[in-house]
Amino acid sequence: MDVTIFAFAVPAVLFAGVSKSGFGSGAAFASSAILALVLEPGMALALMLPLLMLIDLVSLKPYWGRWNLRASLLLIAGGLPGVALGAWLYSAVDADVMRVLIGAVSVGFVLWQLRAKLGWPVVAARPLGRAAGALAGLVVGFTSFVSHAGGPPAAVYLLSLGLRKTEFQASTVLIFWAINLAKAVPYAGLGLFTRETLLLDLMLVPFALGGAALGVWLHHRIPERWFFGLTYVLLTITGIKLIWDGLV
Repeated sequence: MDVTIFAFAVPAVLFAGVSKSGFGSGAAFASSAILALVLEPGMALALMLPLLMLIDLVSLKPYWGRWNLRASLLLIAGGLPGVALGAWLYSAVDADVMRVLIGAVSVGFVLWQLRAKLGWPVVAARPLGRAAGALAGLVVGFTSFVSHAGGPPAAVYLLSLGLRKTEFQASTVLIFWAINLAKAVPYAGLGLFTRETLLLDLMLVPFALGGAALGVWLHHRIPERWFFGLTYVLLTITGIKLIWDGLV
């Protein structure tokens, strides 16, 4: 642990808090991608998970009961085997593969968010069915385990249901609260949590709470495009860098 790591960790955790509590959780995984520039990928993921769980817990209260429970439970149920699949993959590959995977997910997230300008469909023409929701949940669990990046597949399903902004936000808070709890068990079993990561987590708690409070406040005050504009830049740069580091 040194000043450089802490300098990266503080803005990363603040960013995660703002994203998860105010803007649908989709960009929160940028924090893990940023930290993976200065930490081994497994350590970056392990460092962020307890803080993400804390942000989830804090974010539950302002959105309590405002979620779409049926859709949320479907994604959670589908996400559990996805978490198991992610745990298997992590145990089978090395750190460079994880860097490439996190980088690819980062760049893919930017392309997904820019889909309208690229001429891709923004949402499904009609609500997706239960089978599609279960499949989306599987992808949510897998991508969340390997990079804390379950937001896009969750959004594809939830947005197809025509949810309003706050109902969508509340649903993502509930979904990722449950998925992150489920991830903690295999993370511990794989030895990702260490004394160093947990100590740094304690030091970063005030920033996680501050980011969560700021996110709830900003949710009602600024357009999403401002926040995600910054996100796209961060993820494009960090994603390309991680892919390069993993391949060379």
